[in-house]
Amino acid sequence: MASTIPRTQIAAWLEKPEPGARLKLRSDIEVPSPKEGEVLVKLEYTGFCHSDVHSIYGETPMSTDIAGHEGVGRVVELGSNVPAEMMNARLGVKWQYSTCDTCEICAVNPTACPNQINSGRNTRGTFQQYIVTPVKHATRIPPGLKSEIAAPLLCAGLTMYSALAKARLRPGDWVVIPGAGGGLGHLGVQIAAKRGYKVIAIDTGESKREMCIKLGAAVFLDFKTNSIEEEVMRLTNGFGAHATIVTVGSDTAYDQALKLLRNLGTLVCIGLPKSGLGLPISPFMMCVRSLSIVGSSVGTAKEMDELLEMAVKGDVKPEISVFEFDEINNIMEKLARFEIGGRVVLRLPE
Repeated sequence: MASTIPRTQIAAWLEKPEPGARLKLRSDIEVPSPKEGEVLVKLEYTGFCHSDVHSIYGETPMSTDIAGHEGVGRVVELGSNVPAEMMNARLGVKWQYSTCDTCEICAVNPTACPNQINSGRNTRGTFQQYIVTPVKHATRIPPGLKSEIAAPLLCAGLTMYSALAKARLRPGDWVVIPGAGGGLGHLGVQIAAKRGYKVIAIDTGESKREMCIKLGAAVFLDFKTNSIEEEVMRLTNGFGAHATIVTVGSDTAYDQALKLLRNLGTLVCIGLPKSGLGLPISPFMMCVRSLSIVGSSVGTAKEMDELLEMAVKGDVKPEISVFEFDEINNIMEKLARFEIGGRVVLRLPE
């Protein structure tokens, strides 16, 4: 099968991360060869995450020339010491491309490995037809789950799944999700509802309200028309929510987040404000109310498998818009202007 693999491929190439940068579609990018423990994957679909836009525009660190971190495709070539049954396996290539697996952090939770390599950050990502990936860190996509549905679960879905786990909630607990109608938030609503949590979805607009309620939110609050803090306290009998999971890079959402919590509550931070906002934390209030603040980024391999199992059952399904790969610059501009709801998925050329 290796003889059918071309020497070069199509990729969306970035000359330099900077504001307003454009991606150049090139057909002369060399197809990499897998080394020991690696496989070559021919990608079928890749998600286009808002974090990709931030990287391409120079707002977050990026030291490679091909972005993307939500790729799904099939194995077309094996490196040495890779079992033969991996040929033609359907794999997902995630943000966490690899970890060192030797440090003290990896022994506890490899998602926080200080030596990790990330797709689209410091190694070439999924905006290309072919990608090499270590078998150990790739995700097997289960039968019955479409590739275009699986792609956004590799980052957005996993991020929300892990964030909810870090909140240490029990069925019947209240969880507030600012940005509930967005690409991350709408997945969080589904996961939380299926686990029996009572979701207070915060966003704006009738279409977002309808979607959040359809996906399982107990209540929708419009931040443009509702008094958020007052309504959350009313709904929770004056105690506040058990957790707030901020999915958006909004200063206002973070300013409010701790005020929405009950004593012993947990704030989980996901969204990254452009402003470099510092959280308005009172050590006195943190102590007397026993509040917790947790940062979260992606999730473990076990959490990934559990989420994909939910997706196969139909318990979680991303709202996606699928576009052709050659539309990538137009789509990037729309993402930057927040003109596309749900998750964006690009179809790679055959």
